[in-house]
Amino acid sequence: TWFSVVPTIISHLLHSDADPSDAVKARLRFGRSASSPLAPDVQTAFETRFGVPIIETMGLTETAAQILSNPLPPGTRKIGSPGIPFGNEAAILDGNLAPLPHGQEGEIAVRGPNVMREYLRNPDATRETFTPDGWLRTGDLGRQDADGYFFVTGRLKELIIKGGENIAPREVDEALYSHPDIIEAAAFARPCTRYGERVEAAVAIRPGSGLSEDDLIAICARKLGAFKCPDRVHFLDELPKGPSGKIQRRKLGEIL
Repeated sequence: TWFSVVPTIISHLLHSDADPSDAVKARLRFGRSASSPLAPDVQTAFETRFGVPIIETMGLTETAAQILSNPLPPGTRKIGSPGIPFGNEAAILDGNLAPLPHGQEGEIAVRGPNVMREYLRNPDATRETFTPDGWLRTGDLGRQDADGYFFVTGRLKELIIKGGENIAPREVDEALYSHPDIIEAAAFARPCTRYGERVEAAVAIRPGSGLSEDDLIAICARKLGAFKCPDRVHFLDELPKGPSGKIQRRKLGEIL
């Protein structure tokens, strides 16, 4: 009655010829999205086309899977958010590892009985991952709204630092996914003699699409402003992925 997939699969289904009958949709209560953030435009388009609600969640290997989840219907689902904590605590920490109030951006941390004790025979990694009061640092940046829902804004290790300014690749991803012909998209950093790093992106588009690099750069400029806009957009048949189907952003710089 439900299925679990990564966002890449949701996007591929959206752009496929699949058209489930009403009988199939009647048996499907929901789909679960996990492994990486789901672009709001992709989620909205999928639900509109297939009539199946997507429950976005967030989990880590270190926490025995899910730490955040949107409630099942008829509970409130917030598109663009992996939800609220279930079975554990979650918080947003500042640079000094102190909890931040709602609305402020910092690092997402989790604490609870589902969290691992340590990395096996690796005390240095354990010490870097846990705060003195027991919060596990996820490495994900985000904020929490007044209703307790978390919103992921990026990864600490994936931030693009252009001229001293932090740019979250996810912002660029979501701008690219706003075009209906985009099947896969990922922004990444390139070395730059002028700014230290610059923004580039790679996309896979719907067969037969007439999208050009200039078209996509114009979309990003309109949604993000010129400074966050990619200098180049590379067109690939398929973006590199891990075993689960999650796009491997950090490999793009190596293969292009």
